[in-house]
Amino acid sequence: MMKVGVIGLGAMGASMAMNLHLAGFLRAVWNRTRSRAQALSRETGVAMAESPAELAAGVDLVLTAVSCDSDLEEVINALLPGVRPGGAVADTSTVSAATARAMAAALKPKGAAFLDCPVSGGVEGVRNGRLAMMVGGEERVLEHVRPALATLATTIVHMGPSGSGQATKAVNQIMAAGINQAVTEALAFGESMGLDLTKVIDVVSQGAAANWYLSHRGKTMVAGCFEPGFKVALHHKDLAICRAMGGPPLPIVDLTLENYQRLIDRGYGAEDISALYRIKREQLGAG
Repeated sequence: MMKVGVIGLGAMGASMAMNLHLAGFLRAVWNRTRSRAQALSRETGVAMAESPAELAAGVDLVLTAVSCDSDLEEVINALLPGVRPGGAVADTSTVSAATARAMAAALKPKGAAFLDCPVSGGVEGVRNGRLAMMVGGEERVLEHVRPALATLATTIVHMGPSGSGQATKAVNQIMAAGINQAVTEALAFGESMGLDLTKVIDVVSQGAAANWYLSHRGKTMVAGCFEPGFKVALHHKDLAICRAMGGPPLPIVDLTLENYQRLIDRGYGAEDISALYRIKREQLGAG
């Protein structure tokens, strides 16, 4: 069976590691904050590597789940001395397409492959192993490691060469921003009209405007609960990447970045992105 190591044990990475462990793939973990790796090692019995290079030397596939481009660059540079020829790195972080291509280029002289494998589905999706995964890189490499990735995602689609997975994730993040804008504004409008929002959510969720976000976040946001989920600060980071990728103006991205910055400045950056409802309520005079 393929041996997998996981680097990055935050909310997403820890659940990925556990799913891989339950399926028999996990062999080692590493995390910059050592206590998280120690806790997961105790729980699963798998090895806690002393460094990314040590982890890479003992596995066939390294799965990374880190926060930003600079973190990924640091991790790849650190594991390069240990990575095996014929091995692979599958990165599930959200970074720029350019960074993904640069990491693939860094691994190539070592005879190792890189797949950019960003995911969508949030905390619920990763806990249940039901993420959607968009993959850039060599398709033959994806097919080789697919059995391990299938413990994390029910939908795994090869999008094209290196960077294509991250470009697809940018599409996802822009779309998520638009949905967040629409749902929070519509519900704040409903509140300003004096409607029973529980009933509004129930009926709208059965019609043409139904969507995952309304069904999974609607009732919690109107109750004032903004437990992540997907943090405001992280979506802000992702949308900044989208804007930096160039191309035509992105009005929804610009508006959402502005709104999220207001939330971050007020101390709400660690809340779920449904906290945008706070701003919409103020703008519409709801409540």
